[in-house]
Amino acid sequence: MCGIAGMLHLNGEPASPVLLKRMTDAIAHRGPDGEGHWVDGCVGLGHRRLAIIDLSPAGHQPMVSADQRYVLSYNGEIYNFMEIRAELERLGHRFVSDTDSEVLLNAWVEWGADCLHRLNGMFAFAVWDRRSKALFLARDRYGIKPLYYMFQGSAFLFGSEQKAMTAYPGIEKQVDLEGLLEYFTFQNIFTDKTLLKGVHIFPAGHYGIVSADSGTIKLTQYWDFNFVEPESPASDSEYREELDRLFRQAVNRQLVSDVELGSYLSGGIDSGSITALAAQQYPYMKTFTCGFDLNSASGIELGYDERTQAEYMSYLFKTEHYEMVLKAGDMERALPALAWHLEEPRVGQSYPNFYAAKLASKFVKVVLSGAGGDELFGGYPWRYYRAVVNDDFEHYIDKYYKFWQRLIQNKLIHKVFSPVWSDVNHVWTRDIFKNVFYRHASSLTRPEDYVNHSLYFEAKTFLHGLLVVEDKLSMAHGLESRVPFLDNDLVDFAMQVPVRLKLRNLTDVVRLNENEPGNKTKKYFQKVKDGKLLLREVMRHYIPDEITQAEKRGFSAPDASWFRGESIEYVRRKLCSPHARIYDYMDRKTIQDLINDHIQGKENRRLFIWSLLNFEEWCELFIHDEL
Repeated sequence: MCGIAGMLHLNGEPASPVLLKRMTDAIAHRGPDGEGHWVDGCVGLGHRRLAIIDLSPAGHQPMVSADQRYVLSYNGEIYNFMEIRAELERLGHRFVSDTDSEVLLNAWVEWGADCLHRLNGMFAFAVWDRRSKALFLARDRYGIKPLYYMFQGSAFLFGSEQKAMTAYPGIEKQVDLEGLLEYFTFQNIFTDKTLLKGVHIFPAGHYGIVSADSGTIKLTQYWDFNFVEPESPASDSEYREELDRLFRQAVNRQLVSDVELGSYLSGGIDSGSITALAAQQYPYMKTFTCGFDLNSASGIELGYDERTQAEYMSYLFKTEHYEMVLKAGDMERALPALAWHLEEPRVGQSYPNFYAAKLASKFVKVVLSGAGGDELFGGYPWRYYRAVVNDDFEHYIDKYYKFWQRLIQNKLIHKVFSPVWSDVNHVWTRDIFKNVFYRHASSLTRPEDYVNHSLYFEAKTFLHGLLVVEDKLSMAHGLESRVPFLDNDLVDFAMQVPVRLKLRNLTDVVRLNENEPGNKTKKYFQKVKDGKLLLREVMRHYIPDEITQAEKRGFSAPDASWFRGESIEYVRRKLCSPHARIYDYMDRKTIQDLINDHIQGKENRRLFIWSLLNFEEWCELFIHDEL
């Protein structure tokens, strides 16, 4: 787990070691255990190391192949590297370290881009071919590890974070207005845009090639999600047995580490199940929970705090448990550092994750996370039900797109962005939404088909956004976060599970306002007892029924109350100031009317207010020369 950065001068100009070091220094927090730089003519590869497997200098990067042809800079963990190593040794390869980095390099030497199909893990890496003068970039199936790129004049730049590229001289920092419109529609960015104009996020499940004389990057997709209803389904008992086997295997695979490992432990099924299995291998394993001070929260938000459930599971699994209680002022204290590390607003509130990673990093260097369980097994059923009964694909898109306008609906978007509307009025966010399906849209005839399309959409977009947040905020504290639910074999299985083993009553539509504060899912769950049905059944082997049969809860602070109470002055100071940067792009009166609707209790706009605060902080850091 590390940070990578590099440059390729397309005009043949020599790469600068000084500039390369400046790029890796900008992401030094990702790799406090070492640094490395390799420069040869027009190319430079940099690396920052967080040592997890084989802590010796033999794992130093950039790493050069035995024949001196290939140079690797790699960030991630390959969990099946020992199996790949054994195969490579049978083919004649020799190893001088115990690292997965050396296995990856030799896998590239042996199989080229085909090696990607053999890798079970999380990764982003670059390989320079000294003979063909070509740079190869790749990112894991799901986008667990981030990678960004841009063209700056005659230079191609890449890095684990955008800061690596903005450290390169001459880059003019401007807001990508199309990306901004996209974010404030979906509270996420579905395309390859970022909020920094010219900077792109490398797509998950892709590899790309940049040759020294091409001046372009050629992207190729090597994997994609494919949720389908099986034509000849197995028996329910076979599905239960296979999920049990694959889940155990996934957790065990991700326990490999030469440093201390712990786990997040909320009160939910996903992290609880992971912790239960991991604790069987790690006696007195360390676990971590963040809760919230609910003294100033309204009654409908009291369901947010799950410390009691987490403490109960810690008792059962005999873990060494640590917890932190967040208060209203903690958001204000965290926001500058959070915005700097996150680099742009993404899904959710984010700052509770920042504190959870900070807590875990005090005790371990690796932490297990439950991310992915909801997206694979239908953990957000109220979303799918919004669009499960349809006339055709276009009708489905209309309904589901309306649901995913999480921040600003179409009827308000032109008013909110009136200062820049002439620059973005050509952008149709419905088209952006629909384009997520451009490789996946097929004949849709059954409710199950629509559910599988929704699972595909959320894995491609919402899960990806969560993974970006997870990586940035864990690496902010020199912490590696692992996600066992995204083991390749487990994902391949989950995509073939019949929808009836995830959700029930597909034609019984139950409406739910996702912006509703607090334990909003409880009344939904009490009606339908729905979501993650197969997972709940299997996990009863490991965690108590009162956990497996409980409603889904999100990891969210009671901000709806805080924004009306203890944080109200902070909100006004940041967003009602005459010097607020957001009003270079957004209409002051419209924004402040929307904020006042929340403060006065007319609407719950907690996600919108959080996003405004995050965007304001981002503007100050990244656009107005304070970075």
